[in-house]
Amino acid sequence: MEHLIEGYRIYREKRWPELRALHRRLAERGQSPRTLVIACSDSRVDPATIFNAGPGELFVIRNVANLAPPCEEGSIGFHGVSAAIEFAVSKLYVETILVLGHAQCGGVAAALSTEPRDPSSFLDAWIGLLDPAKSRIEGCSGDAAEALEHESIRVTLENLKTFPFVARAIQEHGLKLAGARYGVADGSLEVLNLETGAFELVI
Repeated sequence: MEHLIEGYRIYREKRWPELRALHRRLAERGQSPRTLVIACSDSRVDPATIFNAGPGELFVIRNVANLAPPCEEGSIGFHGVSAAIEFAVSKLYVETILVLGHAQCGGVAAALSTEPRDPSSFLDAWIGLLDPAKSRIEGCSGDAAEALEHESIRVTLENLKTFPFVARAIQEHGLKLAGARYGVADGSLEVLNLETGAFELVI
C-alpha cells in the first residue's frame, strides 16, 4: 500500500489539478462511455493507456485472457463478466464492444499447457472457455500461442452474440462488435477485419 499511496500523492499534486473540472462534470452528469473494452487482466495491457483515453471514455472489463462467456440461462451463480456486459449495453448504451487481446498472454499459455486441469480450480474452469478456439487452431503451422490469441478474440465475439440484450442492441441500435490484439513488446495494434476475418496492422 505504501507504493500506491505515494502514487496517489503524486497524482493529486500533478494530475488532479488538470482533471478536477472533468471529474466534477462526470460526478454531476454521470458516465456515458461510448465503448466497452473487454481486456485481459495482464498488468502490461492497460486499455486507457493504449487508446490514450481519459476518465469517463471507456467502460472496461478485465479478466484472465480477455474472455466473455456464452450466455447461460438462469441467474443461479455469480456472473460478474456477464453482468458488466449487460450494464454496459443495457444501461450505458455503449456504441461499440471491443475485445482486446494481446501477445504473450498468460491465459492463452495456460490453455495450451498439457498439464491436466484441476476440477476445483476457478482458473482452469475459466480457461476452458478457450477450448473452442483451441480446436480451431489444431494443426496450424505457425506459432500456436499467437494463433490462439487471434482465435480467442473471434470466439469471444461469437459468445457476445449469444446474449439476447447484445443481439437486440445490434439489431435495434446498431451496436458494433470489434476485435484487436496488442503487441506488448512493440506497441503494435492489429484490428480484426470483420469482412475478411483477418487481423490487420494499424499503421
